[in-house]
Amino acid sequence: MMLRYEIIMYWSQEDEAFIAEVPELPGCAADGATYQEALTHVEVVMQEWMETAQELVRPIPDPTERRFDVGLKSSNL
Repeated sequence: MMLRYEIIMYWSQEDEAFIAEVPELPGCAADGATYQEALTHVEVVMQEWMETAQELVRPIPDPTERRFDVGLKSSNL
């Protein structure tokens, strides 16, 4: 199963760890001592989230497609 969900990553001073959250999958989050570790952990948690939802016959939301226009126009500067 391809995991194409937005992941929000930030440093938590309180936890002294990087936190990775998946807003579209309620309660889906993980942490790690490094950015990469948190990302690896959240990928495992996302897979487990999906498997649990399937077992419980709960809906799995489609990933939100986001598009960003990174081009700047001189009138916007």
